[in-house]
Amino acid sequence: MISRVEVWFRWLRRSLSRSHWFTKLLQLPVSEGSGVRSGLIMIQIDGLSQPQLQQALKRGKMPFLQRLLQREHYKLQAHYSGLPATTPAVQAELFYGVKTAVPAFSFRDKQTGEIVRMLQPDTAAKVEQELQQQSEAALLQDGSAYSNIYTGGAAESHFCAATMGWGAALRAANPLVLLGLVLSNLYSAVRTIALFFLELGLAIVDFCRGLIKGQDFLSELKFIPARVAVSIVLRELCVIGGKMDIARGLPVVHINLLGYDEQSHRRGPSSLFAHWTLKGIDDSIARLWRAAHRSQWRSYQVWLYSDHGQAKVTPYHQMQGYPLQQAIDLSFEKLTATPRHFQHQVTGSVHTQRARLLGGKKVQRLFTVNNGYDNAAGENEIKVAAQGPVGHIYAGAPLTEADSRLLATELAGEHKVPLVLVVEGPDRLRATTAEGEFYLPADKAAIFGADHPFLDSVSEDILRLCQHPNAGDLVIMGWRKGVKAQSFADENGAHAGATPAETHGFALLPEDVVLPDTPYGYIRPSDIYHAALQQLGRATRLAGRTAASKKSCDSLRVMTYNVHSCIGLDGKIDIERIARVIALAKPDVVVLQELDVGRDRTQGLDQAELIARYLEMEFHFHPAMHLEEEKYGDAILTHLPLKLVKADALPGLASKPKLEPRGAIWATVELHGQQINIINTHLGLQPRERLAQIDALLGEEWLGHPDCSGPVIFCGDLNAQPGSEVCRRLGQKMTDAQTLLEGHRPRGTFPSRFAAIRIDHIYVSENVEVTAVDIPGSQQAKMASDHLPLLIALAIPRPQLSDAVN
Repeated sequence: MISRVEVWFRWLRRSLSRSHWFTKLLQLPVSEGSGVRSGLIMIQIDGLSQPQLQQALKRGKMPFLQRLLQREHYKLQAHYSGLPATTPAVQAELFYGVKTAVPAFSFRDKQTGEIVRMLQPDTAAKVEQELQQQSEAALLQDGSAYSNIYTGGAAESHFCAATMGWGAALRAANPLVLLGLVLSNLYSAVRTIALFFLELGLAIVDFCRGLIKGQDFLSELKFIPARVAVSIVLRELCVIGGKMDIARGLPVVHINLLGYDEQSHRRGPSSLFAHWTLKGIDDSIARLWRAAHRSQWRSYQVWLYSDHGQAKVTPYHQMQGYPLQQAIDLSFEKLTATPRHFQHQVTGSVHTQRARLLGGKKVQRLFTVNNGYDNAAGENEIKVAAQGPVGHIYAGAPLTEADSRLLATELAGEHKVPLVLVVEGPDRLRATTAEGEFYLPADKAAIFGADHPFLDSVSEDILRLCQHPNAGDLVIMGWRKGVKAQSFADENGAHAGATPAETHGFALLPEDVVLPDTPYGYIRPSDIYHAALQQLGRATRLAGRTAASKKSCDSLRVMTYNVHSCIGLDGKIDIERIARVIALAKPDVVVLQELDVGRDRTQGLDQAELIARYLEMEFHFHPAMHLEEEKYGDAILTHLPLKLVKADALPGLASKPKLEPRGAIWATVELHGQQINIINTHLGLQPRERLAQIDALLGEEWLGHPDCSGPVIFCGDLNAQPGSEVCRRLGQKMTDAQTLLEGHRPRGTFPSRFAAIRIDHIYVSENVEVTAVDIPGSQQAKMASDHLPLLIALAIPRPQLSDAVN
């Protein structure tokens, strides 16, 4: 009854949903089908390193992410960005599996001879076309993309560099419908307006502070609307659009939240202004996560990650007292070859320019991209692209080995550029510093530090970066071990380089996500790419780190779970969801009640076998009810050696022959050479019926049987609370496991939404110690069945040698 009310309530909520109605009004396509189809929501927090995330969690800036870690079985792990540590390179690897797709955010396109930036639509589209030719599969196929560099192969892309502005479907929509969309999302509209003025006030304060510190007036003034546009307006539009796509059942939705990275570039990654934006980002993630768990058309997982981190930097021109332009010009003057014409390098930062993603001619004019070049081809001209801590110097005419060595020595020694790299062979780089010449990858520890968390990967990727077809003749970097991090742009936070902070992103994924086995203790974007394809059913299942392990310790984790025929409170028949709830708890033995096998109401599936297959366990199933080909009953599953002892019906009431049949199943599992007896049952709903059944189970055919000795564990849904006569009689022979753990207050498991009633029990015989009690209460567990599972960790004493011999 409770589950039916929940299903009806969810149906009513969906029917009244703004996203549902505006999907219809905008005539957007809906991916109708089974509600248990896999779906994926990927949320990128641009520029947030794992250390900064942990700092924000510690300060309480991101309470929803903290909840995911504490209650929803999410795991935080290091995500190495690759090189360059910049969004275009990371998203190329994430969406297409291609490493180091670009040599930097800004570089010279050797086909055209022009300096380009990855926020230019034609440049982003050209690079993506090349990625599509190199990749086997585009990750976002048939899905949607928001605020990215690339579309990722998405059917619908919004605010991406390759497309700019809303997607075609929304641009063609009736203006009155769009107005209604804004008015119907009144909370978001009011919130946006309120946050707009709040951010505007903070931006003005920040503007004044910047002027006091000597920042440029015009750039500070331009940063005010850019900050508000990216931190508030763009974020809210992405969330509204993402929720609509979830309501439509798109298979994959990718959203990039840019606010933190925008602030970090301007004020530094640990600044109060940058961390302020994390509150809004946390709330946005919470809204998307809730929408995903209410989806009618998909069983969504929500994955969170950052593409890279940021390092606190000092602009090169502030440290040296003159710009990089002058340093390069003076270095080239030392060459005795034909004089070269120098063109100004890119010194602007990416901040303020990402407001262009909103589209519109006025926005494009306000935040124009100006490289400062006359792009007409010139003979022997020098071009430099240095937008951040990685720069490329293009000599125009070929350099001899002596010329490149002289230039590198001048830049590193005389002008204090931290690191100058030149390709010397297929697998060898010459690395010039103020201390002399080194070679990569052989001297990687001397250049990047032996304590670099991603040392091996960084040395591989730096070689790939310098060998990129569009890389410069000389590659300059603003950091090496022992030198303060610098940026060749005018910014206080930067990324693209190889510092531990820049390359140390994070991934916050459900614990049961299967990731590829790697020789290193972290993941990179291509690992997420392959895992995501597998999650979407577009690749074979990976043999990853979450594969089940065999028992090797003295404890035994036992779970009892009434699975309600795998019908969740949302009305979905989702066997895999039940299996995931179980798997996340990592039990050794699972006893299940209310399983359907071959029943029309649950699509004729063998639920016991499918759950066991997912968990990689053996099982025995006993049908308490058997009508023709349809079965309904209980099961015991385990990865330990399993032997069935007895499975039989329990007595009912002769005066009420139409009561649902009940049964029990008894099996043994082997642990360290001794047999552990496990009995699973599901008692009836009538008080007299339950008493007759518990008396039978306490009799000589079950718990009173001579073979039912040694460690005994009695589990199941007894439909009786602890103070009942059923539990009192059972308690005379065994002990309620929840009462044996010191300091633990026994908790209920039913109903799953507000678990206040204790009707699911585990009883143990004497000499069995309870070491832990857990009732998984994640959103997934609350939705999967009308009961929550009960998990008990037990310490089973090893048998004495004489007992083992006997």
